[in-house]
Amino acid sequence: MHYHAQAIPKLQYSKSAIIAGPFAIVRKIHPCMLSLPAAGLVSSNCSLDGGFVPCPSNVFSEHEEGVIHVLVTGGAGYIGSHAALRLLKESYRVTIVDNLSRGNMGAVKVLQKLFPEPGQLQFVYADLGDLKAVNKIFSENAFDAVMHFAAVAYVGESTLDPLKYYHNITSNTLVILESMAAHDVRTLIYSSTCATYGEPEKMPITEETPQVPINPYGKAKKMAEDIILDYSKNSDMAVMILRYFNVIGSDPEGRLGEAPRPELREHGRISGACFDAARGVIPGLKVKGTDYKTHDGTCIRDYIDVTDLVDAHVKALKKAKPGEVGIYNVGTGRGRSVKEFVEACKKATGVEIKVDYLARRPGDYAEVFSDPTKIRHELNWTAQFTDLQESLQIAWQWQKAHRDGYAAAS
Repeated sequence: MHYHAQAIPKLQYSKSAIIAGPFAIVRKIHPCMLSLPAAGLVSSNCSLDGGFVPCPSNVFSEHEEGVIHVLVTGGAGYIGSHAALRLLKESYRVTIVDNLSRGNMGAVKVLQKLFPEPGQLQFVYADLGDLKAVNKIFSENAFDAVMHFAAVAYVGESTLDPLKYYHNITSNTLVILESMAAHDVRTLIYSSTCATYGEPEKMPITEETPQVPINPYGKAKKMAEDIILDYSKNSDMAVMILRYFNVIGSDPEGRLGEAPRPELREHGRISGACFDAARGVIPGLKVKGTDYKTHDGTCIRDYIDVTDLVDAHVKALKKAKPGEVGIYNVGTGRGRSVKEFVEACKKATGVEIKVDYLARRPGDYAEVFSDPTKIRHELNWTAQFTDLQESLQIAWQWQKAHRDGYAAAS
């Protein structure tokens, strides 16, 4: 059999990490390759041979007894890549789909180097807003479950560009559900958010707390949840919805971290801003809002370590049952103020970070923290990495070693 492929530009490649998508065009001749520009493939099964991509037999297209094949959308992103790492460590077969608009190819390369054996990991470059491309991915792969992480996820940005959020979160979730239904994939683990609750009158937040989101990010996520729940009523789909709180930390072994694009840093997590200030990337930290009705005037949040978060996802996957829906808050059950967070970051980095206190940011709410009782009882999950300073120290080690994100190590 002959394989035709366009020559790949001379970039830095490893034998186990062939980059497709925006970096190369692979024409569809063989069923294990997805056609571009609709979709492109990076697979740890493929090898580089004289600038062309030969294609091996595709074990991803068939169900295999004893092997669970999980589609991880957004698996090149911060949380998704950590989830893919955990799944691979537990011998799941993983397909990552990401359009790299927020994710990092460097994270995928790390995973490929860690798990180079055929049949473990493949990467598909595609946009979930492209129904034809997504259907093609489902038709050419035998998925057993979907972990749907892919989403834009900045509250501030959502207030500035709400349509992007409704398209990216709500519409794309509909595309995923339609493809799952068409190809009989019956298990969904959905990555939701505490932002769907808005600003509740009572703390802590339980799964029964009314959902009244106050920003487009939370509204888009709630709409996606509603679509999932409505569809599940007339199907035997196993559904787990995880509403999690503010994610921090990184892989304790230093293999993965958070590396947002520079232009998105102003919208990003407070941990990223703290680290940028500690490294001198920005002159200081801007704390927005000091007049909230909290003990020190700054917002209170429940900070959950990414390692704990992905543990919750894996436990949810293992407990998912056909025809049943599980909804869980994923948090520590303890709120910390922004001022407390900043002090912990100063200690974690050893840098006396300059702090400027500014007016409130649109769409923020005063206090949010979880009641994790339900997830503890039903999934046997409890947060283990609850030392804020320690989580930040682990993340700081990765940030110091990757000043330019994954590019620094590639």
